[in-house]
Amino acid sequence: MATASVKKKKSKVKIPDYLVYEILDNKKIYYKNYEKVLSGQLPKEAIMGSSDLQSWIVSLIVEHLYKALDNKKYKILFNEVGYFYTKTREGNWLNLDIAIVSREKLKKPQGTYLKVPPEVVIEVDTKADLSEIGDEYFFLKTKRLLKSGVKKVIWIYTQAKKIMVAQDDKEWKIVDWNYDIEIIDGIILNLDEALEKELKGEE
Repeated sequence: MATASVKKKKSKVKIPDYLVYEILDNKKIYYKNYEKVLSGQLPKEAIMGSSDLQSWIVSLIVEHLYKALDNKKYKILFNEVGYFYTKTREGNWLNLDIAIVSREKLKKPQGTYLKVPPEVVIEVDTKADLSEIGDEYFFLKTKRLLKSGVKKVIWIYTQAKKIMVAQDDKEWKIVDWNYDIEIIDGIILNLDEALEKELKGEE
């Protein structure tokens, strides 16, 4: 008498929504090291924070923009502002380190994720888990931002000390930290020089 084979189904652990970092093309992207939260090795707060270097760079850029940017024309949003980048909104959203938004588009705070495309988005590394998607994540996120109406996306990679500048109508380029890059309206940032001055306490 033949015995019936029993197929065992793999049990999937339900991942809580608070570990979702972004939803890119209807695919959930989780925080880096989210598995350690599920296993109890780390509290959730431990994987959601930025490193001191990442925070320093974001702070430095924001301060630079506050000094040079036309405050009547633009609003600077930062601290992982959420952005609905498609018309369906709730289905797809991204986190932005720094967003420069036109005040004509951004009338007043709505208490929700941002619904209008920023003029410029600046990202410093990522908190996303890339174990499945890999480095393609950076290009996919950049393409989606540009397609949504963002005019320029700037990625700053702290380990490689490289900067990627992407625009829809121009060739994307990757440069070193000591390269002068235009953020918007002729405002130039040389990250290497800015960090050196910051560490020396110079204006």
